[in-house]
Amino acid sequence: MDNFFVLAIIGANILFSIKGFNDESFFRKFELHVGSIRAGEHLRMVSSAFLHADIVHLAFNMIALYSFAPVVTETLGNPTFLLIYAGSLIFGSLLTMVFHGNEYNYRAVGASGAVTGIIYSAILLYPDMTIGIFGIIPMPAYIFGIAYLLYSIYGMKSRRDNIGHTAHFGGAIGGYIITLLKYPILFEQSTFMVILLAIPIIILFIMAKMGKL
Repeated sequence: MDNFFVLAIIGANILFSIKGFNDESFFRKFELHVGSIRAGEHLRMVSSAFLHADIVHLAFNMIALYSFAPVVTETLGNPTFLLIYAGSLIFGSLLTMVFHGNEYNYRAVGASGAVTGIIYSAILLYPDMTIGIFGIIPMPAYIFGIAYLLYSIYGMKSRRDNIGHTAHFGGAIGGYIITLLKYPILFEQSTFMVILLAIPIIILFIMAKMGKL
């Protein structure tokens, strides 16, 4: 793959993250920190998506982006790819603020929200493509997408790890909505799949309404 925009995003993530690895004050200045955002530092909602906790976190996100981005760019074009990436990034940060806005010490970093939006968009476009879990276990893309979001709901509820499950979910919502807005023919071509992939999103908001998260 030689798409300039995808490689530019990956390059920006690598450079920004490496700077953060070696400069704690830089990392703290640009991470998502609810208290600071509530105080008016809204840039953190974007800048935090170019920082990563460690090299494994960075590598996982960039490999996932490199793997799924071509599906989106080749089908919808570069402008829509960039819109989905940016929109999913913002959706991820906004949903994080909705669920954690009163937790002033809540912190998060990573491109996971934006990358998850690209993954969910790719799955929506080609739900029957096969994904290799751990590079070995084959799984239909739509099953992976649904299972991933259900796991994210579990992670949001249990809070047993430091993973930003809320940003993942927000990114998936962004990717889902923007893809359908830009490629509405999916409503006719893949009606069942559009409904099926919406189920985890509906479950999330029902649980939120019931105070279960």
